[in-house]
Amino acid sequence: MLRLIVHWVLSALALLLVARIVPGIAVAGFSTALIAALVIGLVNATLGAFLKFVTLPLTVLTLGIFWFVINALMLELAAMLVTGFYVRSFGAAFIGAIVLSLVNLLLRWLVLPRRSN
Repeated sequence: MLRLIVHWVLSALALLLVARIVPGIAVAGFSTALIAALVIGLVNATLGAFLKFVTLPLTVLTLGIFWFVINALMLELAAMLVTGFYVRSFGAAFIGAIVLSLVNLLLRWLVLPRRSN
């Protein structure tokens, strides 16, 4: 349970960083980032997973780049659902999806302990 909460907080921090880095993405504050991170996670786990499955041939054809399109759409959807979280355009969402993936990866690598096999 603690690991899940750490992932959630790291996702919120990553979203705050993305809002500072990517023009066109804004987050009102940390509490909004927490709610947005939760919504993004839920949207990605449901609708995002379905879209990734349905568009798998296109994703293979584009060598995985189409997943960033789906992630950008999920960011835009989350922005529509969360007050205080704003994405100006699809271009901002696309760049934001890439940066969010990288920042999440980096934060998890820095904070979470490595599991030994």
